[in-house]
Amino acid sequence: MTPPPPVGDRFRRFRDRITADGRDRAEANDEQTTTASGGLTGQPQRKTEASGRRGRRRGGGEELRVPEAEFTSYYGRPVLKAPVWKWDIAAYLFTGGLAAGSSLLAAGGQLTGRPALRRAGRVTALAAVSASAVFLVKDLGRPARFHHMLRVAKLTSPMSVGTWILTAYGPAAGVAAIAEATGRLPRHGLLGLAGRALPAIGHAAGLLAAGTAPALATYTGVLLADTAVPSWHEAYPELPVIFAGSALASGAGVGLLAAPPAQAGPARRMAVAGAALELYGAHRVETRLGLLSEPYRLGRPGQLLRAGRLLTTGGVAGALLGRRSRVVSGLSGAALLAASVVTRFGIFYGGVASARDPRYTVVPQRERVDARRTGMDLPSDRAVPPAV
Repeated sequence: MTPPPPVGDRFRRFRDRITADGRDRAEANDEQTTTASGGLTGQPQRKTEASGRRGRRRGGGEELRVPEAEFTSYYGRPVLKAPVWKWDIAAYLFTGGLAAGSSLLAAGGQLTGRPALRRAGRVTALAAVSASAVFLVKDLGRPARFHHMLRVAKLTSPMSVGTWILTAYGPAAGVAAIAEATGRLPRHGLLGLAGRALPAIGHAAGLLAAGTAPALATYTGVLLADTAVPSWHEAYPELPVIFAGSALASGAGVGLLAAPPAQAGPARRMAVAGAALELYGAHRVETRLGLLSEPYRLGRPGQLLRAGRLLTTGGVAGALLGRRSRVVSGLSGAALLAASVVTRFGIFYGGVASARDPRYTVVPQRERVDARRTGMDLPSDRAVPPAV
């Protein structure tokens, strides 16, 4: 019995057969082309000329250019899902900052012996944190969802940390505000005993609320930056600064509105500090982020942030120049409060606009990939191929 040929011989015979078949097909195609060209003289040439004319513009002879790329995705769906949050979350950002700034204002009035500032700050803080709870529960849909967040404490989650901050701040702000009703309680009996104990309890609660206020003012900026929204995520260093400055400015606005000019010294100093932080952060997000700064400069977000700058500048100028005028101080306080509102809404709508346009997601990703390849000396997909 003859042994089978080696595997190498069988592979070479198979390869030779495939090569021969391909050569025969090529020769047959050449013969058909020659026959067609002889039967229809000049037809292939006319087709080539027509193809050349099709690739050129009529009259000018200039080649057509490839159209600009459009940033679309499969079936017209967005690259990044835009936030489902509505205006109530933007309002929540403002009321949380207002509560924090008002508690700091109340603590300043408490420590410097200015009862008008203390009273205005405590009452406003309670009203603002109550409004924040309403807006938050409205967004969550059911109050029980807030309670469910208290089952865990996760330091790496801004939402979990924010839930615990609100839980610690709310009762302290409420007790401090209730302590302002001491003068209206009777002096005898159990209510009289409670009235005598409330000032000391309110003093401790006010300081506790003021100690929690910086975290309450800035955690929302961290929360927005922790999302995938391009213009929020890239502005992670500036958003807490903007929100801290906005909280100070809004608290100062409450003091300028409610306190007489003789007691509004801490409010004026808060206004200057808050305006400096807010203007600096807003300028950075409008200039530092490159393409991702566009949503903060264009459309409704740009209009809101420009209005916020004007109102902040005018409010600080009025607070410093109108120290002896109650009317000027009140107008300055109203301008600072309005500036805080429009700044928060401008930041909110700017991030939403960046999520809806795929260009703000695709272009920065390509730039990061190209920069990473350049740093690692890797070839780029869009590099010019070598000449053959």
